[in-house]
Amino acid sequence: MIEVVNLTKRYGEVVAVDHASFRVEKGEIVGFLGPNGAGKTTTMRMLTCYMPATSGKASVAGHDVFADSLAVRRNVGYMPENVPLYTEMRVREYLMFRARLKGLPYSRRSSRVGQIMEQCWVDDVQRRLIRQLSKGYRQRVGLAEALVHDPPVLVLDEPTVGLDPNQIRQTRELIRQLGEKRTVILSTHILPEVEIVCNRVVMINRGRIVDEDEIDRLRGRERLRLEVKGDPQRLVSLVRGLDEVESCTTVTASEGLARAEVTFKEGSDGREAIFGICARESWPILEMSQAAASLEEMFMKITTREVVE
Repeated sequence: MIEVVNLTKRYGEVVAVDHASFRVEKGEIVGFLGPNGAGKTTTMRMLTCYMPATSGKASVAGHDVFADSLAVRRNVGYMPENVPLYTEMRVREYLMFRARLKGLPYSRRSSRVGQIMEQCWVDDVQRRLIRQLSKGYRQRVGLAEALVHDPPVLVLDEPTVGLDPNQIRQTRELIRQLGEKRTVILSTHILPEVEIVCNRVVMINRGRIVDEDEIDRLRGRERLRLEVKGDPQRLVSLVRGLDEVESCTTVTASEGLARAEVTFKEGSDGREAIFGICARESWPILEMSQAAASLEEMFMKITTREVVE
């Protein structure tokens, strides 16, 4: 449903998005993650035809964002982080207006607006002026506006900003329901939210796609906690030299005692090789335990590594 190939956006000498490529399949809910300034919002604006790309290709629901932007807009519901609303209008009035602009037939307009107001929990404020609403209610009106024409693709930028805990839980459940029939890509800084809602993650940093994978596969990337009576620097040096090891970092070190965390390459298990190192060096192993890396740990490691590089 969404295909991006070498998408690039430049502002003079500044490269906001740098040859980004990824796919989002029909029925997927994909989390689009990155630190502030990474290029998330710029990418979303290009996919929804709010701004042109400098180069590259992108298609949404089978329509090219450059050659057929009107068709793309008909098939996309876009909710930006700061939802632009006509604050002098009442909620129902505004949604009816937006439904008409999006080409919803008159015969379906009223029933669809009523349905979407109930689905997004704004039916109780439908007669109130938008300017009188709290930020949380405004976010929900923005989500209703994105859904009012029943699009097959949803692009959501920070959809739970300003909501209270109950509303956040309801919105997450709504997004999961929407993902059963639609393709959803959402940007958020709340990493546990991605783990709860999304099937897959695309990570962007400094304009480049740095990793993408299914949530379950990310969780399956194991790390090893290691505590050894031995020389800390030599331990880290030897472990890093193993083919199975992606990284090894010292957690704490004191004279004759080393604690380290080891991350294995995907599909690899270096525990036996590490045991062999400790045996050859005559280092007693005090702890060797595995734990799945959290999404936050993966995110921090990948984005920090990219900054260093």
